Amino acid sequence: MSILAKIAEIENEMARTQKNKATAHHLGLLKARLAKLRRELITPKGGSGGGTGEGFDVAKTGDARVGFVGFPSVGKSTLLSNLAGVYSEVAAYEFTTLTTVPGVIRYKGAKIQLLDLPGIIEGAKDGKGRGRQVIAVARTCNLILIVLDVLKPLVHKKLIEHELEGFGIRLNKQPPNIGFKKKDKGGINFTTTCAQTELDGDTVKSILAEYKIHNADITLRADCTADDLIDVVEGNRVYIPCIYVLNKIDQISIEELDIIYKVPHCVPISAHHRWNFDDLLERMWDYLKLVRIYTKPKGQLPDYTAPVVLPDGRTSVEDFCLKIHKNLIKELKYALVWGSSVKHNPQKVGKDHVLEDEDVIQLVKK
Repeated sequence: MSILAKIAEIENEMARTQKNKATAHHLGLLKARLAKLRRELITPKGGSGGGTGEGFDVAKTGDARVGFVGFPSVGKSTLLSNLAGVYSEVAAYEFTTLTTVPGVIRYKGAKIQLLDLPGIIEGAKDGKGRGRQVIAVARTCNLILIVLDVLKPLVHKKLIEHELEGFGIRLNKQPPNIGFKKKDKGGINFTTTCAQTELDGDTVKSILAEYKIHNADITLRADCTADDLIDVVEGNRVYIPCIYVLNKIDQISIEELDIIYKVPHCVPISAHHRWNFDDLLERMWDYLKLVRIYTKPKGQLPDYTAPVVLPDGRTSVEDFCLKIHKNLIKELKYALVWGSSVKHNPQKVGKDHVLEDEDVIQLVKK
């Protein structure tokens, strides 16, 4: 029996099962089995397998990486060529783009790499079409733009989300607040810090048993679902912000546009006419959460033209030094910082000080 047939069988059984307290345990088990089979689909067992798609993954350049995901013929290539000035082949038939086409834009001093990925078809997560490689590249992005056609129904949005979720990509979500630690002995130690509506000790034990884990500490710090627990145990999930780009708004009425604007995480544009690009770029900047740091040589004015751009969450002085050169941190005595992250201007700080956007820094060596 193939993996796909097994997956279909489990999905059918889940659809047949009523959801209530008595069946929650059984559903949790089925979900865990499903997650394991899905993982086997993504990473095939055995030897080196077939060769990967030719010229598929692109070298990472710039400060952040943004991938365009969508069904064929929604205007991804037009959007890329009008945003970045890169020519990605455009034609009126589906599946024009066959490999990844990279482009780079400069926005607010940061270099952002844009990737035009080939169109996804339904069933990509099961290895149909070029889907597996497309979604594997999407996993490496800092932000995903799901390009949708305004005229086609919003079912497409659900389908693409379903494909990405099947690959362990979680869109616009935070990692679940669950502590999970394997041990050598001692059984399963299960603690909760707040009331749980779905998970109880038995369900947790049965899900872990499915993964052959019999000794572990589990701490639930929020009201979690069985899916959250499986995500933590699998450990290969990536949490990526996502913007839905609704293209071809030149073909709808103003009233419809007003409704579209109320959809969360959504930006309507027209790639062909270049409408509303500034709003899209601004929204991309907000979601990427990049931090710009300006450098100041001693006795000179700060250089505001070329900031050092750091990713969100890694913005200490130490990270700044490592971004420039790995030996710099050994020579660092202290740093002088001007800006919103310090109380006095300038202020002497050590390597653990966390910088904020548009701070000015001067490094003093030993």
